[in-house]
Amino acid sequence: MPSPVSETPAAAPEETAAYYARKLAFETDCWDVQASISSGKADFVLIDVRSPALFSRSHVPGAINLPHGKMTAHRMSEWPADTLFVVYCAGPHCNGTDKAALRLARLGLSVKVMIGGMTGWADEGFAFTDGEAPMAAQ
Repeated sequence: MPSPVSETPAAAPEETAAYYARKLAFETDCWDVQASISSGKADFVLIDVRSPALFSRSHVPGAINLPHGKMTAHRMSEWPADTLFVVYCAGPHCNGTDKAALRLARLGLSVKVMIGGMTGWADEGFAFTDGEAPMAAQ
């Protein structure tokens, strides 16, 4: 009798590879974001989609604050059309990243979600910064 794990057969290796390749096209993690920023190779714009008040208390270094409701075609036009945006929110319990990713994609922009958000950043032991930081142009 199979275990609860093997009761449902695993997918074929090629299906598994395709699934994870596709998944990584939609998301990144805190470790990769931090490594990119600290190495000076951040080829993306990091956006904290939480409220300005929460952002000023604590945020990921290098992030700008732009709540998803403020993401308009006009606002986003300050960046080149081929810019990659990485969005994050409070953590896995927050759907702000999903709303931001959807909005950016509907605007025709490339976007990835930083899985874990602030919670994931803290879990990795990475430092936060505080205070107001640049927002996208009004």
